[in-house]
Amino acid sequence: YDVRYVEALLGRDTVNTMPEQTAEAFARHGNVYPESLAADFEGARKCFSRLAALGVDFDRVTAELQEDGVRKFIEPFDGLMISLADKRRHFLGKKLNRQQLSLSSQANIKTAVKALDVRRFVTRLYAKDGTLWSMEASVASQIQQRLGWLDSPREFLERVEEIQAVAELVRREGFKHTVILGMGGSSLCPEVCAHAFGAARGWPELVVLDNTDPYAIAHLLSQIEPTRSLFLISSKSGSTIETISFYRYFYDTLAGRSGIPGKSFLAITDPGTWLAKEAEAKRFRHCFLNPPDIPGRYSALSYFGLVPMALMGINIRTFLERATKLQISSGPGLPAVGNPPVELGALAAMEAKKGRDKVTFVISDTIGALGGWLEQLLAESTGKQGRGLIPVVGEPLGNPRVYGKDRLFVYISHAAADNKNYDKRVAALEKAGHPVIRVSLPDRMGLAEEFLRWEIAAATAASILRVNPFDEPNVGETTRNTTNLLSQWQQKGKFDIGRPGARNHDFLLYGPASGGRNSAEKLLKTFLDSIRPGDYVALLPYFRKTPARDRILEQMRVGLRDRAKVATTLAYGPRYLHSTGQLHKGGPNSGVFLLMTSDAEENLRIPGQEYDFATLQQAQALADFAALEEKGRRVLRIH
Repeated sequence: YDVRYVEALLGRDTVNTMPEQTAEAFARHGNVYPESLAADFEGARKCFSRLAALGVDFDRVTAELQEDGVRKFIEPFDGLMISLADKRRHFLGKKLNRQQLSLSSQANIKTAVKALDVRRFVTRLYAKDGTLWSMEASVASQIQQRLGWLDSPREFLERVEEIQAVAELVRREGFKHTVILGMGGSSLCPEVCAHAFGAARGWPELVVLDNTDPYAIAHLLSQIEPTRSLFLISSKSGSTIETISFYRYFYDTLAGRSGIPGKSFLAITDPGTWLAKEAEAKRFRHCFLNPPDIPGRYSALSYFGLVPMALMGINIRTFLERATKLQISSGPGLPAVGNPPVELGALAAMEAKKGRDKVTFVISDTIGALGGWLEQLLAESTGKQGRGLIPVVGEPLGNPRVYGKDRLFVYISHAAADNKNYDKRVAALEKAGHPVIRVSLPDRMGLAEEFLRWEIAAATAASILRVNPFDEPNVGETTRNTTNLLSQWQQKGKFDIGRPGARNHDFLLYGPASGGRNSAEKLLKTFLDSIRPGDYVALLPYFRKTPARDRILEQMRVGLRDRAKVATTLAYGPRYLHSTGQLHKGGPNSGVFLLMTSDAEENLRIPGQEYDFATLQQAQALADFAALEEKGRRVLRIH
């Protein structure tokens, strides 16, 4: 009987798997009966008929046996792959980034990760199965067209020579600066790399412009030589209002100083956009057409991130190869259990479901700009349908007692940084009972791993939270409001701002009406008294970012956090409209928004438009203020 299920199942073009002891038994005394599987079809049919007459549902029995059999193969195979992945990470050692979850966190995600494996999440992710996020056929189909970023590490390794050839020519021609004109996903990755790497010797210094404040633009112009600067126009849609306004201003600036202005411009955009056509018409130095199935916030390892890196002299081939190492550690052959990015996303989502939705980042100073990129990725990917992860970046660390039970801490350390203070403070937070995720980078090239790690984590968290990570359903509200306000300004020469709720000799307050009965100070106090445990306070200034202003705003953050025991965020407008703006309007209604505006310090004309940069900036601030009010958010504008 020990070879019965082998001798009777021999057939052409079949594979029979068996335990080791059965294979040994068959080798000792098994008999080979050619085509035994097809020997008695008629007898088999009669047997099935008798079973059916007795009430045995053989289709059901077969399905259960098949499911059980497949599971018995999957579980040991997953165990084997986990073991191989662990051995690989151990073998590579310090050559890879390390991720560590606190013991309490590991226990909390067991159920969630097992549920992901039941859904075969990792396999379906790499197969680009849109139903991981929506069962609606049209939405799932759209999502499928947004998963090209999964292929970026390997696909763009084949495009390295093209990128490097353009970058090398720029270096040889002696450009001193590369100026990124872009918003959100088009500029945040370059900003991270400029901060972490800086320009290699002999390569242009990279600077980013993503603020429509006229003084910020004038300040940048004073710091560069326009005729020796390369302007990189970066926009997926090719029509981002801020980016195109910047382009028009600098093209006009160069038109009177350069014989062929287009040679001072590069573009990165999707095929067929207005910007792609403009680049051809104005004879840009080069136009990189990014694959359209890569969303902006998932584009770090595409042209949007790699071209600026190459222009700084960063070895992008090594960078991409580093990303592929993480992809091997998290690829389709691995289950969710033991898969670092998937476990990370699962933990963030499960903690959010329990109320710990304030993902608070502590990042080594040498790679601190990574926080801005992470902020956009998590906020825009998950902040919708009243749910979402609320990223907290740049908030100074405090005593454990100033934090509520709504925090999940993520400590990203760089080996080359002085981390002693952070190490001590994070250990105190963990000792106090706060969950902590640790990620350590042995070198700056480890940023490549982090870009991919967090993209996968964000997509995983969104699946568990049941939101589509690849749309921005509420961003358009502010965009429409801005268009309407600019049209109003063009007709009337002013905005209909309305009456302030209160005023004093220093500022005006717009928001909750006081009926003229309260002072500005009392109205502000009443507004801040609305803050409750579990809320977060967002400071949203619309003016040029300077170190002095940052210090004042940081003091405000710490004061509000310590007073109300709530998370605080700081994001400059209009930059945040392409980052946390989606979360503010579409995420949990737990935000308290202080929007700060001021009279323009100076005006700068936008060529081809009736309005200037100061008017554009004011329109964007008023538009978002209106959108927040329309959503019933607690918002106050201080002017």
